[in-house]
Amino acid sequence: MLTPSVFTFLKKIKKNNNRNWFNANKETYIEQHEAVITFSDELIVRMNKYDNIETPSGKKSVYRIYRDIRFSKDKTPYKTHFSGYMSRATKLLRGGYYFHIEPGKCFVGGGFWGPSTEDLKHIREQIAVDPKPLRDILKSKSFKTTFKELHGEKLATAPRGFDKNHPAADLLRYKQFLITRPIPDSVMMSTKGIEEVLKSFRAMRPFFDYMSDILTTNTNGEPLY
Repeated sequence: MLTPSVFTFLKKIKKNNNRNWFNANKETYIEQHEAVITFSDELIVRMNKYDNIETPSGKKSVYRIYRDIRFSKDKTPYKTHFSGYMSRATKLLRGGYYFHIEPGKCFVGGGFWGPSTEDLKHIREQIAVDPKPLRDILKSKSFKTTFKELHGEKLATAPRGFDKNHPAADLLRYKQFLITRPIPDSVMMSTKGIEEVLKSFRAMRPFFDYMSDILTTNTNGEPLY
């Protein structure tokens, strides 16, 4: 489980986001960073019972706390959250699992943040041929209860090359395909925290399996690999 000390550190760094404070509290940061790595290690072990995860360890999963400020107006040097990502293995299993730990803003998520132009075109072509499988997933009780709805940036109308009056135009407009679920801090700091994260990750599988299937087959259902 994640202890309250992880959240205490994140609250402090939000108020003291400068190198002097960070360097003076480096040992505390290392302790909390290691706690998150341990949490991620456990997630990977347990997720491998339900899926095939290629991320080898929590250390490889958890992102650095240092911000890239080269092109940002915000010059604060550190993130005010911990987060990690676990990829599914091989080109046949698409998608990945993300967790975000931030006081008052904890959530888990997954999906396709920045699909390549080729993949996005292929996804749209497959949806246009038969949108029912995706609609069934998005309307399922499990999806509605856990994630409520599909998120992501959209075009104002159907993309070029597709009929703007297509019955699936609402789905074809998506440029990203994201699913998220907020988790209260109190739950993340309890013994139920990791179970809630795992439950959310497992609920993503029908969506990931659908996307993996359409990204690895042509519109006739024939394998691409």
